[in-house]
Amino acid sequence: MDDARNDDSPEITPERLKELLASSGFAFRGFDQSNLGKSPELLSHQIYGPTVEKHLLNASAIASDVLGREVDLVARVRERRAETLADYADAIALIVAVEMAQLELLREYFGIEFRSAPLAIGYSLGEIAALVASGVYSIDAVLTPLLALSDDMVAQAEDVRMGIVFSRGPEMEFSAVERLCLEITNQGQGTIAISSYLSPNTVLVLGQRDTLDELKSAVKGRFAKGTNVKENPHRWPPIHTQITRQKHIPDRAAVMMERMPGGFVAPHPNILSCVTGAMSYTDINSRDILNRWVDEPQLLWDVVEQTISSGVELLIHVGPAPNIIPATMQRISQNVQQQLAAKTWGGLGLRAVSRMVRRPWLTSVLSSKTNLLRAPFIQEVILEDWLLAQMP
Repeated sequence: MDDARNDDSPEITPERLKELLASSGFAFRGFDQSNLGKSPELLSHQIYGPTVEKHLLNASAIASDVLGREVDLVARVRERRAETLADYADAIALIVAVEMAQLELLREYFGIEFRSAPLAIGYSLGEIAALVASGVYSIDAVLTPLLALSDDMVAQAEDVRMGIVFSRGPEMEFSAVERLCLEITNQGQGTIAISSYLSPNTVLVLGQRDTLDELKSAVKGRFAKGTNVKENPHRWPPIHTQITRQKHIPDRAAVMMERMPGGFVAPHPNILSCVTGAMSYTDINSRDILNRWVDEPQLLWDVVEQTISSGVELLIHVGPAPNIIPATMQRISQNVQQQLAAKTWGGLGLRAVSRMVRRPWLTSVLSSKTNLLRAPFIQEVILEDWLLAQMP
């Protein structure tokens, strides 16, 4: 079967992007070990550079004021400075600033307005950026509590390890993983918890001290063959887990957010939240959802599944070097295409259904699980690459 993303799809020109905007979604990336992406190229660009520099300077001023030290994001980007865990606060400010800059470039030079799209999603910090872009908060409002608490999150990260629990067989029984994490935590040697649900067979866990080793050992004896735990070698702030409660970070964030300007309008476009797994934002509940964002796991799979089922034809990835959401979409697409190509009666049946899901009138009556067959037909754009490929 041909790759519907590449071979069968028209080139995404500025005109084509405008045509698809009413059926497009924007996806914002979050914090990672590397957060520069193509930002140096955008900053040095003859036309784009001033806009990117403006946003970096603004975020630098906010960070400098909150942290009480000089933060120079322009120099960091120009010098392509390698990041460490100690640069966590700088990275937070950098990511959100670059995401706002990319959206302004899209609007200023191509007349494409983010708020004209029907939906937005954001993984981890990306959801915070989506709230800024959709007009709920200003960038200084949301960055202030994040930056003010960043040192404590970095301090907690010193003994926190990340593991990826995945199954090569059937869907994972998430409740069994949750129970195992609770049992290990109950031993009193450190907390371990699920931080993100990535797919029906994959979760991210964050655990203190030797709790990840305990999890690895227990999985071998209690889960089906093919269930494994792979450790990520880097250190990560324990955001989206109850580890943050040990320094009272959720409560302190909640108090700060009581006085945070903004938050009295619903987002436009609507945001599929990784906190709730649904379009839950109203004109008054964003603070409550943001407070849950601190210590509750990310429901990424629910959000990706609903994005595919929503009928979007194009997904625009915002931020420097987006990774988790594009990788998830690509895996789904590849898995669907492999199944459609299978020379079995099941494969033939899926091919027939795949033809149906291209018809909008029929898509609405199919179940969300069947709608996953739409994945190979959703086009994707990495916005920083797209901007650099255009000539404004």
